[in-house]
Amino acid sequence: MPAETALIIGLGNPGPRYAEIRHNLGAMALEELLSRSPGARLSSHRRTNTDIAQFRLSPGGPAVVAARLRCPMNLSGGPTKALCSFFHVEPTRLFVIHDELEAPFGSVALRPGGGDHGHNGLKSISSSLKTRAYVRVSLGIGRPPGRMDPARFVLQAFSRSERADLPIICADAADAIEAAL
Repeated sequence: MPAETALIIGLGNPGPRYAEIRHNLGAMALEELLSRSPGARLSSHRRTNTDIAQFRLSPGGPAVVAARLRCPMNLSGGPTKALCSFFHVEPTRLFVIHDELEAPFGSVALRPGGGDHGHNGLKSISSSLKTRAYVRVSLGIGRPPGRMDPARFVLQAFSRSERADLPIICADAADAIEAAL
């Protein structure tokens, strides 16, 4: 892949048990991005223990490697570093799509660098890469109600009304990434 390759990772936990939970919103948005590129299908990448798709967003557009990690969210750093190394992607060309407790439900924001806001997946990536200079694609899930433990909240399924908005949120995230690239 050329030097201008972008790496896009949709954070989530692997397996059907976690498929519909708030913490998997990043993986859901990645699926939307993949659905927009004919022929972009995830396949096993053994050297990094991930599933990847390589494609271009448009003819002549930037080369993209999209990845879904096969590890628990809190261990995202190792596979992310391996992907950056294997595909020669600088951290500034890394986009990490993730759920964000500190943002209102449905919001989408791209921000280069910055803190992890308590997100263990981002902490793991920053620690492994030894930098925070990658692009976060934050998808707001809002704060838990009352005194609910945030760790419990992110592992719950979306409400019926929230589920109705997921396609819009994922489309907004894909639009933002496409515009940034």
